[in-house]
Amino acid sequence: MDLKLRTAFRASSALAIALGVQALSQPAFAQSTDTAAADQSTAENDAIVVTGLRASLRDALNAKRAQTVVTEQISAKDIGALPDVTIADSLARLPGVTATRDRGNASQAAVRGLGPRLVLGLINGREVASSEPDRNVRWEIYPSEIVSGVTVYKSQAANVISGGVAATIDIRTVRPLDYQGPALTVRAGALYNDGGKDIPGYSGWGSRGSAQYIGHLTDNLAVVVGGTFQRQKNGYNSFQGWGYNTYDVNGASAPTLNGEPVNAPWGAQTEIKALKETRWSTTGAIQWKPTTDWDINLDVLYSKVKIDENQAQQWYGRSNGWGDWGGTIGAPGDIYQDGSYTLSGNTITGATLNNYSSVTNAIAKYTEDKNLFVTGLNAKYDDGDWTVKFDASYSRARRDNSWGALYVDMWPESTTFATGRNQVPSVSVSANTADLSNQVVSGGQYDGPQRLKDDLGAGQVDIYRHLDSGFFTGFGAGLRYSNRVKSYDAYSASVSGSGTIDSSYLTAFDVHGFDVPTLVWGNYKTLAAEYLTIGTPVQDKSKYWRVKEDNFEGYLMSDFAGSFFTGNLGVRFVNVATHSNAFSGRTYWDGTQNVTEYSPVNDNSKYFRALPSLNLNFDLTDTLKLRAGAARVISRPPLDELRASLALSNYPPTNTASGGNPYLKPLMATQGDLSLEWYFHKDAMIAVAGYYKDVSSNVGYTQTQQVIGGETYTVTSPGNGKGGHVAGVEGTIQTPFYFLGIDNFGLYANASYVDSNMKELAPASNPFPAVGLTKFTGEFDLWYSGHGIDARVALKHHSPFTVIYGWDASQLTRLESETTLGASVSYAINKSISVRFQANNLTNQVARFYWNNDPDQIARYEKYGRSYLADITFKY
Repeated sequence: MDLKLRTAFRASSALAIALGVQALSQPAFAQSTDTAAADQSTAENDAIVVTGLRASLRDALNAKRAQTVVTEQISAKDIGALPDVTIADSLARLPGVTATRDRGNASQAAVRGLGPRLVLGLINGREVASSEPDRNVRWEIYPSEIVSGVTVYKSQAANVISGGVAATIDIRTVRPLDYQGPALTVRAGALYNDGGKDIPGYSGWGSRGSAQYIGHLTDNLAVVVGGTFQRQKNGYNSFQGWGYNTYDVNGASAPTLNGEPVNAPWGAQTEIKALKETRWSTTGAIQWKPTTDWDINLDVLYSKVKIDENQAQQWYGRSNGWGDWGGTIGAPGDIYQDGSYTLSGNTITGATLNNYSSVTNAIAKYTEDKNLFVTGLNAKYDDGDWTVKFDASYSRARRDNSWGALYVDMWPESTTFATGRNQVPSVSVSANTADLSNQVVSGGQYDGPQRLKDDLGAGQVDIYRHLDSGFFTGFGAGLRYSNRVKSYDAYSASVSGSGTIDSSYLTAFDVHGFDVPTLVWGNYKTLAAEYLTIGTPVQDKSKYWRVKEDNFEGYLMSDFAGSFFTGNLGVRFVNVATHSNAFSGRTYWDGTQNVTEYSPVNDNSKYFRALPSLNLNFDLTDTLKLRAGAARVISRPPLDELRASLALSNYPPTNTASGGNPYLKPLMATQGDLSLEWYFHKDAMIAVAGYYKDVSSNVGYTQTQQVIGGETYTVTSPGNGKGGHVAGVEGTIQTPFYFLGIDNFGLYANASYVDSNMKELAPASNPFPAVGLTKFTGEFDLWYSGHGIDARVALKHHSPFTVIYGWDASQLTRLESETTLGASVSYAINKSISVRFQANNLTNQVARFYWNNDPDQIARYEKYGRSYLADITFKY
């Protein structure tokens, strides 16, 4: 543990001791509403009522113990009580789950060593649309206040929707008739993030509020309505490498040293983001039980996120760059001269360049507006012998985003940079690039709007026959049909500009912790209106695509039981048909200019798979349970990679092309699970789980030689590549220190280890480990719950793993290990009013990414800052 981590941990522990507690993360563990109600009902018998954090822990044990498959669960004892900004923060605390951070918030989840593309996201058991280009769910769009529970299915049963090779994550909203608790919950508070403290005129203060009302109109009719609002001001600092001129990518264009290829950086940039992220959400549901046999639910969720990002960027090497295309290192006239560069392996990690390499001050603005609408009607009939369920749902996701920038170019005589592993990246130049009297506009750029649309409708029928005697306890069958249409369209505008910027519009500032030249800050809208001419956005046909997916599924399943075991056996059938529309473009030289011709293109594909599954649960003793499961599982190909688009660059003898692949096959795996769970106390459990997945293929980007129109092209596109195995073990312990006579103190801890030979398809000479493959993850929490106080200290660590850079799946990077520390404490003043304080990322953990599976090839170095939350809750 490094000095910074030890210092932060001691400071947090001292805070907890001063409060008379040792603390733990308000756990993201399970509860069912039924067990929550049971806990509260004990008051009728004058028993001790367990509430707060300890009650949630107990509910977690009961829910996990009752499951027929291997799961992890998340819940709050009270509506809106999860202490996290988004549900992704809570997911990241579970065994084997790792979340990547985006703009400082936990965002997407990798599970059991497999990335977000292999995780299926559901809401109330339904597949939902997503504003991501593939199928991924960005969990931060779901406020934790609206979530009553989450189930993470790690093993598979035939009656669970197919699609999660890694796991299936099902978010649950409240069923109002099943809820027992305060009718009205109102919460309001303040957020603060210190990551943007260097930005001129920027404040890290934000706000958060929510209200939820659950009303029982009659004994068999109830409603819930609620809403949330959150405004985060989580500005942060970022240093980014643009990639490397490598032989794998550029062949003979890569520089050489002594006849061997050398990797030279294309360039880099510093980027400071004054971020304002605003999120609104509304929820509603009505539940009606007209008779004891019927249960009818209608629910609605709407969530909207708006990102407004003012940016100060500084680009290094846009002109007279660092890439040394086709150069010979150290040769006369080469930009890298003997004694002026640093080489680590075959990668240039630092140099002094005396070639007037450009420095560009870019004042920019990014906006993103995305929303999600989900609704569904569920009707269930159960007379004790037969259970029939009908479910119809519709979800819609939209995203519009745009980016504009104004440029000021300068050419200092020399530039010095250092970007290697285990160091803070640095750049210095031989000129004052922040001279506010000499900022001459050289142009600009405008990309947008970029529009993504996703619509998903589905209907499902399930029938189950209960049996009262014999080995088989019931038989079930079901049918499901879904239709999904996702499309993407992009526009861009021509930009020109000139003039010397009035210095009163600008501010010079330095970034603490980054050794880079002084940056320039200004208001993009004001500057663009005065110094830029922006044309009308024009559609970029090369980026357009539309994919339609029809998915028909059915299953048969039987439940059985013996004297000390239960189980289920079933098979799920999946039949998928896809249709893709796009444009094929060919760019060539007509003798006087470059010409691009477009023609529409469409392709169809289909596949059928059978997915058998078997689950067994053995009650070895009253407190010891063994679970075993085996299943064939599937993840459908990413929707954006199924695009039929193809861009041809026709310049013989070097013809290249790029595009999608509408003929991608699904990712399949055969998996086995074992879980041994010892419930040695009503509030305590030790669990050890092991699993093995034999994955038949992976999806990644490859280069192939193809003959198109009679000419040979080198085509870069997604394809199915070699799979591999994923094997892992997970351990979990949660217990109060009852054996020391202190029931109100305890711990929760988990650790997981994964071994796998799965690789991505790039780079060809040194492929990345598979996206999401995290060898080690661990969580260690200390908690106190009693006398109205709930408190925690939480430490989370993960080892390095591969992630996709942004929305482009061909851009793979490696995220280095991270250790984050958080703490929270809440106090119930009385039954109606409580207060809470929370602090996250107390170590200000750096997020560092690198390219090409080489730690010396920096991709991003970002510091998000520490974040704090304080709020007050009123219940009635």
